[in-house]
Amino acid sequence: MRFVIQRVQEASVTVEGKCVGKIGKGFLVLIGIEDTDTEEIADKMVAKLIGLRIFADENDKTNLSLMDVQGQLLMISQFTLYADCKKGNRPSFVKAGKPDLANRLYEYICEKCRQQVDVVEKGIFGADMKVSLLNDGPFTILLDSEEILHR
Repeated sequence: MRFVIQRVQEASVTVEGKCVGKIGKGFLVLIGIEDTDTEEIADKMVAKLIGLRIFADENDKTNLSLMDVQGQLLMISQFTLYADCKKGNRPSFVKAGKPDLANRLYEYICEKCRQQVDVVEKGIFGADMKVSLLNDGPFTILLDSEEILHR
C-alpha cells in the first residue's frame, strides 16, 4: 500500500464538472493498493498518516499532527502509484490491486480515518477525477507499507 501525502492549504476533486470533495487545511492523500494489501496493513498506514507531525508549531518546527491543527483529509484512489516503468516508455500497472479489492480497502481506509478526523472527503473510485490543490510548503511524504511493516 502506498500513500502520497501532500500537506495542503486547500484541495478539491471534481468529477464530470461537479465538485465531489473539498477540504481546507490538511492532507491530500493519494492511495495506491496492491493485491497483497489487507485491512491490517491499512490500519497501520492510517495510524501513521494520522500521527504524522508535519504541521508547524508556534516555533515554526514541524511538531503538530493533523489532529493538533484540526486538519481535514481528501482521500483519492490512485492505482497509478503502482506503475512499473522498468521496461519501455509505457508503464505497466500489473502490480496495482484488482478493482474489487482496491475499492473495498479504499472505502475501509476512508472509514477508519472518519473515526478520528472530523472532515474526510473523497473522490469517486475509478472515475476520471480532476484534483486541485494549494500545496503548503510544498510538503510531500511517501508512505509505503513495505517500509512501515518491515523495520
